[in-house]
Amino acid sequence: MTPEELFWAAHTDLPREAPGSEDSTRLMLRLAGSLPTRPRVLDIGCGTGPATLVLAREAGGRVTGIDTHEPFLQVLRARADAAGLGHRVDTLAASMTALPLPDGVADLVWAEGSAYVMGFDAALRGWRRLLAPGGVLVLTEAEWTTPDPSPGARAFWASGYPAMRTTAGNVAAAQDAGWVVTASYLLPDQDWAAYYDPLTARIATLRAEHPDAGDALDQVGAEIDVRRAHGGDYGYTGYVLRPRV
Repeated sequence: MTPEELFWAAHTDLPREAPGSEDSTRLMLRLAGSLPTRPRVLDIGCGTGPATLVLAREAGGRVTGIDTHEPFLQVLRARADAAGLGHRVDTLAASMTALPLPDGVADLVWAEGSAYVMGFDAALRGWRRLLAPGGVLVLTEAEWTTPDPSPGARAFWASGYPAMRTTAGNVAAAQDAGWVVTASYLLPDQDWAAYYDPLTARIATLRAEHPDAGDALDQVGAEIDVRRAHGGDYGYTGYVLRPRV
């Protein structure tokens, strides 16, 4: 298998594709505050839909899961049907940087573990137009949790997300961009385990099946090793943001 094939084999049918949990999704939904009785919700970068299904169940409206990877959306549709939520879940295969949606289409825009793809600042600029009056944006963002991260942590994130900031830096950037930060929440360690434990098990299975693919699988698991060594230096923070009026 090629390195790309091994990557997708490692990530196929995982419970989630980023740190998080149903408990954290529910908490951030509560922190989002008042919403219409049947809110229109966009879950941007939804992956296989772990947050989408919670939102469909808890928010009481209709949720559109958006991702560029159609196999993830297929899994989401199957999971929604199995959970009896198919009537509340739509899917859209589209890039988060060029969403084919009209302005004011959502009461709640949601993005767990995905905004880094375009960057925090670009997400705040690009997604604001999607909100209806009174709408709210909830996203999680990778951040430094110390002002002096270790060289190992810096080296890893320099290649993947060099624009990463501290919470203070992101709060200031959001305020400068015309947002009111109504809440923030640092995801707990168990939310990382919910992502990394299944991925670790999958990598072990692939090592047994493909003994010659050690180097490629080392790359797939590199982020897990960095987290074990330097997890105190960074985390994911959830933000609840409303446009300043």
